[in-house]
Amino acid sequence: MARLLLRANFRRCLMICQSQTRMASDQLGELGGGAGKGGGGGGSVRQAGGAFGKRAVVEEERYFRKKEMELLEVLRRHHSEEIEHHKKEIERLQKEIDRHVGKIRKLKHDD
Repeated sequence: MARLLLRANFRRCLMICQSQTRMASDQLGELGGGAGKGGGGGGSVRQAGGAFGKRAVVEEERYFRKKEMELLEVLRRHHSEEIEHHKKEIERLQKEIDRHVGKIRKLKHDD
């Protein structure tokens, strides 16, 4: 159940990351410098340009970098948990193999 919730949270984080990913375009011009060639400027502060527009761009980029780092940390944690789970599973299966090998030896010895 916990793994199911973890996977659901992981998928949700990936979806958020993908939806927030933005690609810069040549049509935007200088970010924070006012409305771009394509028409949309990204909000009234950015459309106005100047120092406030550039600051808004910096704050926005900082926000997205922080979110991306948080998502990467969630991804790292998820992979670490998966690795630990698989190591435990390998140990369990190795014990099963050893048990079966012991049974075979016993059967050969009884012959």
